[in-house]
Amino acid sequence: MSARIWPTGASEEYAAARIELDKAEHALHAEVARLAALRRDMPPGPVLADYVFDEGPRDLGLTEPVAKVRLVDVFGEHDTLFVYHMMLAPGEQEACPMCSLWIDGLHGVSRHLTRHMALAVVAKAPLPAVRTWANRRGWDGLRMLSSHGTAFNADMGAETEAGDQLPMVSVYRREGDQVRHFYTQRANFMDNAEGGFDLLSPVWHVLDLLPTGRGDWYGGNSYAGRERG
Repeated sequence: MSARIWPTGASEEYAAARIELDKAEHALHAEVARLAALRRDMPPGPVLADYVFDEGPRDLGLTEPVAKVRLVDVFGEHDTLFVYHMMLAPGEQEACPMCSLWIDGLHGVSRHLTRHMALAVVAKAPLPAVRTWANRRGWDGLRMLSSHGTAFNADMGAETEAGDQLPMVSVYRREGDQVRHFYTQRANFMDNAEGGFDLLSPVWHVLDLLPTGRGDWYGGNSYAGRERG
């Protein structure tokens, strides 16, 4: 062992258990890298329709002007675009708390992420509701788009046939004047098991280091069982 990761005075039992845990953590890291490689090797996804979103000024305290923005133009200078599909449906004034937690994290590191990709949050609610919630959360560094009146959410799988909104993340690639889908992951896996994009939130991983773990977050605070329309 090149370096110990326990303080002086730890028992032999603790040290032995920690060594085994380090091996397991190392194996998990290797598995995450393997999955990332599999993701990059996915075959090309479909070319998407020419969706048009509503977007307001970067100053979230302003309401005008409102622009119509094509999906291909959201990329800006980048060839890849990361989108968080936020659960905020028409008629709602508050977004899903889990979505808001995830977007808080994206906002905090957005200046680093946008060196490599374009980043946007899309919700089905009309633009005023989207911007009001973003202003309340302090997301002044994010592009907030409304897909109201479009088929974007339904086409992406971020909306059920009943109109319930689903939390997801998607990655798109620009190819000239068209956009191709690359990858999407929901908060739940395809079999509806929770934890689909847990790796995107440092909150979970810090809580996992604690003796109490994540507590009752999934039991009382996730979107599971309360998908919103």
